[in-house]
Amino acid sequence: MEYTKNYLKEVKEIVDKLNIYDIEKVIDVIKSVKRVNGRIFFVGVGGGAGHASHAVNDFRKIAGIESYTPTDNVSELTARINDDGWESSISKWLAISKLTSNDCIFVFSVGGGNDEKNVSVNLINAIKYGKECGAKVVGIIGKDGGYTAKVADARVIIPVVNDKSITPHTESFQAVIWHLIVAHPDIQSNEMKWESVK
Repeated sequence: MEYTKNYLKEVKEIVDKLNIYDIEKVIDVIKSVKRVNGRIFFVGVGGGAGHASHAVNDFRKIAGIESYTPTDNVSELTARINDDGWESSISKWLAISKLTSNDCIFVFSVGGGNDEKNVSVNLINAIKYGKECGAKVVGIIGKDGGYTAKVADARVIIPVVNDKSITPHTESFQAVIWHLIVAHPDIQSNEMKWESVK
């Protein structure tokens, strides 16, 4: 009982500490991508990969933005990992997808990648490739010291309220925030099913 009560108390704390201006900056980037008929490439590993797949669905269906994620094609992803290595698996996928300056890479990551600690290097290389192409980079992350936080055009950092719950809180709020974005009146193009049922 005590753990559950404290966890939900932390959720309230995070809501109060979220930087609304940072969320609006991500929305502005997505609006600019939509305006030029650009694409969004969602990237993440672990829980972030699950979010990426779900976000692709919603941004295509609800926002009308062409969207993709490399983790939806497990055959290609694992072939690239097997043949070329984990670290280049996403950047090479972005290259064959012909990433351009009209497009956006949207990162879901707890730490945002760290070169020195050799963490999420595939995401770092994807971001580096995106920057080379002139693509926008946005992210929802749980740490302010990671690579994504340092180089993204816009990012939302989930406030840390308990060092022992960074991952579950970050991944929970990634879903909350990208659902906020896709449902935002400046992004949403199509009515959602249950909101349309009378």
